[in-house]
Amino acid sequence: QVQLVESGGGSVQAGGSLRLSCAVSGNTDGSTCMGWLRQAPGKKREGVAVFWTGGGTTYYADSVKGRFTISQDNANYTLYLQMNSLKPEDTAMYYCSAGAGSGSNCYTRLRMEFVNYWGQGTQVTVSS
Repeated sequence: QVQLVESGGGSVQAGGSLRLSCAVSGNTDGSTCMGWLRQAPGKKREGVAVFWTGGGTTYYADSVKGRFTISQDNANYTLYLQMNSLKPEDTAMYYCSAGAGSGSNCYTRLRMEFVNYWGQGTQVTVSS
């Protein structure tokens, strides 16, 4: 079992920044794709970014490329999502996830929500 606990959400004005954190605990063997998804009210859940632990490579949705950065701190067992130049359309509940896969397959699986573990979510609200 893997436990994921998100934090760092909040309210910010457009153009601002937030950093989301996901504390990871439990047996992470096999959880090689660590990612973030989001869901806005009335919209489908969207895979935002994923980090492949095997190679350290990252993949992003086109909507956040150049603005969001996913990273992992192995020493603290924490996954981060640095979000800059936030837009009102980034408003959503953000979820941390863990699953299996490798390389670009990690993002394919994230987009299809083929993940094994989810966090409880943290709300991000961006006002114009």
